[in-house]
Amino acid sequence: MAFELSKKHWKLGFTTGHGQKPRERTVAARHQARVLQEVAQAKRRFGLPESAPVVSCDEAGREGFWRHRFLKSQGITNHVVDSSSIEVNRRKGRAKSDALDVRKLVSMLIRFHHGEGGVWRVVHVPTVEAEDQRHLHRDLETLKQERASTTTRIQGLLSSQGIRLTSLSKFPEQLDALRLWDGSPVPHDLRQRLLRVWAHHEFLSQ
Repeated sequence: MAFELSKKHWKLGFTTGHGQKPRERTVAARHQARVLQEVAQAKRRFGLPESAPVVSCDEAGREGFWRHRFLKSQGITNHVVDSSSIEVNRRKGRAKSDALDVRKLVSMLIRFHHGEGGVWRVVHVPTVEAEDQRHLHRDLETLKQERASTTTRIQGLLSSQGIRLTSLSKFPEQLDALRLWDGSPVPHDLRQRLLRVWAHHEFLSQ
């Protein structure tokens, strides 16, 4: 079984081996019960017992690994594949359809399952605990990036008025003393905007 994923729908492709046209079905995205129903129906269609093992694959993406864990909990052997390692070069802009992709994924899954190397790269799926422990570090990195963007925004707003500051360590006090090209103070609305950005900068720092 292979998954071709989109935000609203998942296309499933089923087969029992090379030379057999895949059975293709579309289900609503994240509809777990429908996936299991389609697996059961595919087994009946292929004349397999309910206990027949299922091997599946899907591409790593923004939805993370919950789908892999769900399939594993149902006794399905799932492989999460690095999208960039799949043989089809999607950067060349060739036309593609879901049907073509799901058939190709099924074919590649068969090759991989039979031991062929170099078909694709399988992603290591972390445990729930290990994945959860990453959030604090990633949150810190995100906050640092957001704080850097506030610094860039302040400097850009000042630069538009011909003012350059190399340090913002005492920005509110500095703002009072800043003057435009003609000696006039920073205009009121611009000043208020700068102070709002600075307040956000301080919030992120804390």
